[in-house]
Amino acid sequence: MNDASKLRRLFPLNRYLFITSALTAAIVAGMLWIGANITTQGQWVRHSLLVRDQLTQMLILTRRAESSQRGFLLTGRDIYLAPYQAASGQLPSLLANTGELVQDNPAQTAALKELGDLIGRKLAELQATVDDAVAGRRDAAMAAVNTDAGMKLMEAIQSQIAAMTATEEQLVADRRAKAARSISLIQIGSIVVFVLICAMAAMIGFLTRRSFRELTQAHDQLALANQKLQEEAQQREQIEAQFRQAQKMEAVGQLTGGIAHDFNNMLQVITSSLQIVRRRAGNGEMGVDKFLEAAAAATDRAKTLTHRLLAFARKQPLEPAAVDPNKLIAGMSDLLRSSLGERVQIELVAAAGLWNVKADTHQLESAMVNIAINARDAMPDGGKLTIETGNAFLDDAYARQHTEVEPGQYAMIAITDTGRGMPPEVAARAFDPFFTTKPPGMGTGLGLSQVYGFIKQSRGHINIYSEVGSGTTVKIYLPRLIGEPDTARPEASQKTRPGDTGDVVLVVEDDFLVRQLSTESLRELGYTVLECSSAAKALATLEKHPEVKLLFTDVVMPEVNGKALADAALKLRPELKVLFTTGYTTNAVVHGGVLDPGVNLLSKPFSLQQLAAKVRAVLDHP
Repeated sequence: MNDASKLRRLFPLNRYLFITSALTAAIVAGMLWIGANITTQGQWVRHSLLVRDQLTQMLILTRRAESSQRGFLLTGRDIYLAPYQAASGQLPSLLANTGELVQDNPAQTAALKELGDLIGRKLAELQATVDDAVAGRRDAAMAAVNTDAGMKLMEAIQSQIAAMTATEEQLVADRRAKAARSISLIQIGSIVVFVLICAMAAMIGFLTRRSFRELTQAHDQLALANQKLQEEAQQREQIEAQFRQAQKMEAVGQLTGGIAHDFNNMLQVITSSLQIVRRRAGNGEMGVDKFLEAAAAATDRAKTLTHRLLAFARKQPLEPAAVDPNKLIAGMSDLLRSSLGERVQIELVAAAGLWNVKADTHQLESAMVNIAINARDAMPDGGKLTIETGNAFLDDAYARQHTEVEPGQYAMIAITDTGRGMPPEVAARAFDPFFTTKPPGMGTGLGLSQVYGFIKQSRGHINIYSEVGSGTTVKIYLPRLIGEPDTARPEASQKTRPGDTGDVVLVVEDDFLVRQLSTESLRELGYTVLECSSAAKALATLEKHPEVKLLFTDVVMPEVNGKALADAALKLRPELKVLFTTGYTTNAVVHGGVLDPGVNLLSKPFSLQQLAAKVRAVLDHP
């Protein structure tokens, strides 16, 4: 067969393929056009639904603003104005956004302008009554409300929004109908295209099988590459996990090493002092006072270190009360001047209208003194320390950048020095336990970590801003106290009345040595003392001895803890006074780091003077 005959046989097939392809292309183009039309109609439907939602939101905000105004006029409390203020801020932008959406519809644009005028008049009416109430003209504000002008405005707003919403809903219905017709056309076109595609499928099969073989090969190569990438990612994750674990172990090692170093020094002083006292007492020698004083001083240092560790771990028991930071700082001025010396000039800048906070007064004072002493050490040649207060709002953006910060209103205390400042790497570690840049013997490295733990336990925030050569600012943020301030706990008198043998104290402690020393200490103070080693024995003793006035019990005990013992004892003797003691705060009497209301606690270790003051305060309190 010659070449001409071959061409004649191929020509009809080529013509058929050409016609089929052209028809398919035309139908597909038509379907694409219809599909684009459906997409456009869908966009307009969503556009109308968005306009409707915007209108609904306007109505909700306007009603919320009116309800907020009514709540403020009825109660006079500023907290009710928050929804009104939020609505007043959101409505103008909402109107503007809706105006952009309906600018293609002249009728809706005109209706929206009328709605904007109504809402503006409504907000002006609400603002006028709020202004009257704030200015003390509450009767005038209520009289304005009682004219029903506001109600008529609200009815007009509702009517206008309903009319605009109905218009948009009609547009949605029309556009959905057009989209349905277009979908029917697409279905018909799809059937035609399907028939044509089936005709061409056999011809494409060969090419498809060949392409599939090529794709299979490429897929195998891609799978190998993907497996390799996964193995590399897993290796990176393992390395990063090992690095994070190493960082944790380094921090634990630093903390453990610091504790061991300081406690070993204190134990060495106590052990050596007691051994010398025992040796000299056995030989009948005197002159042991300085060794007893050294042991007592080491004990006080150990107690302070323990309290600082508990503060860093956010486990110290706090007794928060309402605090005016301005008054607190003013009352600390003499203490600060005596602590910082004459070469440091102190300036107090108190903000007017400063919010009250709820915090443990003594711990807040201690935190400020800690920061001030660090500032003094950064100014060896003298300088200026400025303590400034102010109200602050930490927003969501700030909270996202700083962990453990809740957005809200805070009272801020800023302590600024003119010292040498800190480089960024030092400032980043300033709150780490046992981290210090001071020479050996000049600090434990727990001062700022104690401050950090206390502030976090008080649901506050602390931050350091420092620049080498320019000084340092430490900012403390404590949550604003909303509502009536709490009544502060009564403090023990400076001069403690001695014990009375008529005051009978029941000591409950499972540790023999601690129980023995607590009993002897109370007897030394003049009290009559009974002792028990368990809760069961204590309850039996209370039944036999109705003269017991005070239950002095450890919190952490086997079988039944001190809190459960106290609850049972108070059911038996409602008038009984209770004083808890513990070396570590658990959830029995402390929740969220805050001492439970009405609970009296004496933390171990305690001195004889602290025991005397606390027992007397509990017994004398009505």
